[in-house]
Amino acid sequence: MNPTRATALLPMLAIALCNLLVVATAGAAQTRAARSPARHFNLVNATFDSVTTLAIAPAGSDAFHDIALDGPLQGGLTSMTFDVPAGGCLRDIRVSFGDDHNLLYPRFDVCRYHGLRLKPQDEGWKVVNASR
Repeated sequence: MNPTRATALLPMLAIALCNLLVVATAGAAQTRAARSPARHFNLVNATFDSVTTLAIAPAGSDAFHDIALDGPLQGGLTSMTFDVPAGGCLRDIRVSFGDDHNLLYPRFDVCRYHGLRLKPQDEGWKVVNASR
């Protein structure tokens, strides 16, 4: 190969190699982000009433995000698992029951605890006139 052509080819090869590294790095970052597991949360209803709505918000805010229920979560010992919306660890969890009373569990650490068991003794958490 002609030395002049080799000299011109080296910068082009370096640029091509850099482009490949950038694309590979970006692709790996997207794959890691896509594989980052959702934060799962288990809710167990050990009360005597059915849970009709469930909502979660960042602690201290009114920005509640409704969690879809397939239907009322019957009382007894029924449970469900849902994905916690993206955000911080401390959350307010609002639970509404079929008899129209609501419970609020403020500042619940969803990073440390992966579930909540609703009990009949939880009446101390009752929220008066909570909007749904």
